[in-house]
Amino acid sequence: MAKKSKKMQDALKKVDATKAYSLEEAVALAKETNIAKFDATVEVAYRLNVDPKKADQQIRGAVVLPNGTGKTQSVLVFAKGEKAKEAEAAGADYVGEGDLAKKILGGWFDFDVVVATPDMMAEVGKLGRVLGPKGLMPNPKTGTVTMDVTKAIEEVKAGKVTYRVDKAGNVHVPIGKVSFDDTKLIENFQTIHDVLVKAKPAAAKGQYMKNITVTTTFGPGVHVDQNSF
Repeated sequence: MAKKSKKMQDALKKVDATKAYSLEEAVALAKETNIAKFDATVEVAYRLNVDPKKADQQIRGAVVLPNGTGKTQSVLVFAKGEKAKEAEAAGADYVGEGDLAKKILGGWFDFDVVVATPDMMAEVGKLGRVLGPKGLMPNPKTGTVTMDVTKAIEEVKAGKVTYRVDKAGNVHVPIGKVSFDDTKLIENFQTIHDVLVKAKPAAAKGQYMKNITVTTTFGPGVHVDQNSF
């Protein structure tokens, strides 16, 4: 096992691993125990009592955080004709068709989000094996396969984040930066929480949310009391 740095050891001493902190306490403590020298990302993690192998328990979607993520995301749009012009006017960083597909197959990934109009999905589908593993494949559930490219681009630029339960039943979502005011992080956290509560599958039995944690890029995890939301 790798030896923890002195900074990490000091940070861990400030966190009671047996305690679930209130929403406000957890956010403040996560920021206090940040050990990165840069403006680290604050992330929340949920362990849900669902079975992702079952189609009716695959939780996935997107939401625009009220205070953004602190990161400006670059958007690539697959569109043609008038929709391509619309995407350019809306502020898309890259717009194209087969030319962009070839670049991606060649190993180019200088973008954060991919949006596509439905008529381009035959072309985009060929990129599934390279975009899929990176979580970049456009999907109607996250609003990235749409004819309304202007709305899709504006939402991404405004701080839209996607969420998806992994094979172990976990969901990880960024809610901002350490430099954010506590209030802004709490509002973003509450937004994610509300969305996941509403996304509870009817087939999920027992306690739905088994564990909630907030952490910074290199900081320790802080358990959150879900009753404090």
